[in-house]
Parts: sequence; C-alpha cells; structure tokens
Amino acid sequence: MRGRVQGVGYRAFAARVAAQRGLCGGVRNLDDGRVELDVEGPKEQILILIEDAKTGPPASRVTAVDVEWSPATGRFRDFQVWY
Repeated sequence: MRGRVQGVGYRAFAARVAAQRGLCGGVRNLDDGRVELDVEGPKEQILILIEDAKTGPPASRVTAVDVEWSPATGRFRDFQVWY
C-alpha cells in the first residue's frame, strides 16, 4: 500500500481484517513508507481484503494498492504483524 499508511494503525487494521477473513501471512512496514501484505488463503477472501486495504483505517490515506499474485507456499499458519 502506498500513501499515508505508516503510523496510522494500518498494520493492526490489516491483521484484524485478514484474521477475520481466515487468511494467513503477515504485514510489515517498508523503509520507503509503504506497507506490504503477504497473504495466503481462499482467493475470494483475498479479493475482499484487497478492497478493504484500499480504504484502510480511518487515519490512513491509501493512494495505491499494488497486487502481485504468486502460488501459495503453505508456509504460514496464522496472520502476524512483522517488525
């Protein structure tokens, strides 16, 4: 995600929404000011998460959501905030 997405509770928001959707993976801040999600689960639920990510928490201002699809690896067991 790009925009005002760090320091506004975006990672906690993403973790909560992903867990509610039964998705696995994690979310982290990047050094360039973006937030990155790495998610596995049912495609329908991932698509809903992508739509939620475009809005983010109230204090955020998302300007872009870039999506890159790749095969699931099965390496995640839950959804975590990575530091």
